[in-house]
Amino acid sequence: MTTTQTVILPRMMQIGQGACAKLPDFVRAAGGTKPLLITDKTMVQLGYADQVLTLLHEAGLGADVYDETVPEPTAASIEGGAAMVRSGGYDLIIALGGGSPIDSAKAIAVLGKYGGTIRDYCFPRQVNEAALPLIAIPTTAGTGSECSKVTVITDDAASEKLLCVGTAFMPAAAIVDYTFSLSVPPRTTADTGIDALTHAVEAYVSRKAGLYSDMQALAAMRLIGGHLRTAYHDGGNRTAREAMMLGSTLAGIAFNNASVALVHGMSRPIGAFFHVPHGLSNAMLLPAVTAYSLPAAPERYADCARAVGAAGTADDTDTANRKLLDMLAGLNRELGVPTPAAFGIRRADFEAAVETMAEQALASGSPANNPRVPSKEDIVALYRSLW
Repeated sequence: MTTTQTVILPRMMQIGQGACAKLPDFVRAAGGTKPLLITDKTMVQLGYADQVLTLLHEAGLGADVYDETVPEPTAASIEGGAAMVRSGGYDLIIALGGGSPIDSAKAIAVLGKYGGTIRDYCFPRQVNEAALPLIAIPTTAGTGSECSKVTVITDDAASEKLLCVGTAFMPAAAIVDYTFSLSVPPRTTADTGIDALTHAVEAYVSRKAGLYSDMQALAAMRLIGGHLRTAYHDGGNRTAREAMMLGSTLAGIAFNNASVALVHGMSRPIGAFFHVPHGLSNAMLLPAVTAYSLPAAPERYADCARAVGAAGTADDTDTANRKLLDMLAGLNRELGVPTPAAFGIRRADFEAAVETMAEQALASGSPANNPRVPSKEDIVALYRSLW
């Protein structure tokens, strides 16, 4: 654990039912006079985009819409938004949707102001220039992107997910209103929920963990562990949806300030090569990577087991960790998380990509934060164990 920790957060946050009413105030506080709403077709179809536009219009703020973002955003999918920003004179970005529209909007806020391609801004570069101010409104309980200085964009030509990091990607404001998540279908609820759980666990066991991020991570694990199954089985349960949305935000704060680790390092290449949604590839990996990492941080993982409700305070470390592994495997079964084979990936294709995926995982830097730092051979073996 680090002895000091730099804490970076949105400078304004509104959390809870009806939080979206604060949007016009946040736009003005961030200096916006001509906002551009970045979203996707689903948000338009559900009427959420209109809800946001109406709020702005009633407050005397007009806004235009770019709704061409795609799941697991690519360099090509954000180009239209960046071009629209450059030609339209917009001075503030509003992101509405799950992690993909928010990640897209972060990249657009940087590219729209500074130009270039997304690869110009990828890790290990730290992008700390001031981008266009961004207000993030998440509609899924998963990525925590509304309070992180990270975005992930796929370079399709190279089959590589590019990790981009820096204060330029931190939203100026976050509006966390769980009512937007009531319509999220079970599969997405599961995938994003396990993504949030992974953020909390990895932040807690990360070599960059500190007391501040620990508190956020433990609180997130309690909320997610206690409510993910309910949100999956009963999407209209407001108590569960509210707990998941807050848990996701707290997990985002935790990993933003402590970094993610091996699960995320290995997850991004699976998504880039085989178009597996990010949360789902995390879910595929979490039990195996936890089992691999446990010997290096048994007490920390035991804390995780107790926080998520897998173990009790009377359980010793070894018992708690056995129960954690059982719970993670059981959660994947209950939430219908497929293996790579069941997802439809051909074994020959998976084998052909394994070496490159391991190299990309290491290059991302995330595995170096893991309690047990893997070699390339370890990562290859972990990938193969998923099959």
